[in-house]
Amino acid sequence: MKPIIVDVREPFEYMMGHVKGALNIPPSDLMAGAKKLADVDKDTPLVLYCHTGSRSNVGIQILRDLGYTNLTNGINKQQVEAKFIH
Repeated sequence: MKPIIVDVREPFEYMMGHVKGALNIPPSDLMAGAKKLADVDKDTPLVLYCHTGSRSNVGIQILRDLGYTNLTNGINKQQVEAKFIH
């Protein structure tokens, strides 16, 4: 199953460049229930990234608390593109 890529940076950061097809869900939206992921099965692979991996790590904790189980910290745009975009 192809992972869903989630950019957890703020919208202005996302607009400056992001992984093609990535959903932009900043931390405040994650904490509000991650509504953009409402129709996504809880075991769908999700790869989160930010600039350094710190916010994506926090995002993983929030999503885990929401019941998501297949979570990966992709660290940053460059690493996600190298490992997950084919």
